[in-house]
Amino acid sequence: MIFGVDIGLIAGLFAVALAAGCVDAIAGGGGLLTVPVLLLSGLDPVSAIATNKLQGSAGAVSSTIAFARRGLIHWPDAWKIALSAGIASIGGALCVSLLPRPVLDAAVPILLVGIALYFAMARRMSNDDATARVTPALFALTWAPAVGFYDGVFGPGAGAFYMIGFVTLLGLGVVRATAHTKLANAASNLGSLALFAAGGHVIWPIGLAMAVGAFFGAQVGSRLAIRLGARLIRPLLVTIACLMALRLLSDPANPLRRAVVGFFGG
Repeated sequence: MIFGVDIGLIAGLFAVALAAGCVDAIAGGGGLLTVPVLLLSGLDPVSAIATNKLQGSAGAVSSTIAFARRGLIHWPDAWKIALSAGIASIGGALCVSLLPRPVLDAAVPILLVGIALYFAMARRMSNDDATARVTPALFALTWAPAVGFYDGVFGPGAGAFYMIGFVTLLGLGVVRATAHTKLANAASNLGSLALFAAGGHVIWPIGLAMAVGAFFGAQVGSRLAIRLGARLIRPLLVTIACLMALRLLSDPANPLRRAVVGFFGG
């Protein structure tokens, strides 16, 4: 036992976080692996989400370091985007009880499928940069805080939402867009993690073990993303977005699922 937690459980969660960190560094969606496992381990939903934020933050920081070492992050613009995303995520976490959760439950799967279709069919999906449609300053004032706020309120698919903004609005190539997405993800994860930690919801022995696994997994995933570029990132991003949409729709209480079932059943 380590701090009252079974060693075998910690070892298993470390391994899951290692795999999730690798996937997360490439296309996001590592929570598809970690959150269900945390729930199966006996954590209540709030503690599972809070503890997952800890390991997710570690993975995002790790992949940001890996991408930054290759010079793929333009810091004069990136830090402003990350700061606005982080502050907005705190605001989102504070407002979580005030927003209509059923609307998010219904809308997010549709948005994720739309993003998957975009990345699957878009002609310009390469490692080369294109002309930006907005300035980095405007992006930091609009898209980044909007996604950061969403990450604090709900979370699933935040990486995909950051990614589509970096590609379509700032014109970044796929690898550089992934690098900047990881930095923004790290900021918004850390912002909401701070509130969860202050509320005493993080299970630290489990979270720290998973954070170590996610850190090393993200190093592997980042190197694969840098080496293979769009060939790896594009199909994995499409797959992860679709899986996240299906995961949300698998909940019998999801209002979109209930509406569709009611329509065809009626």
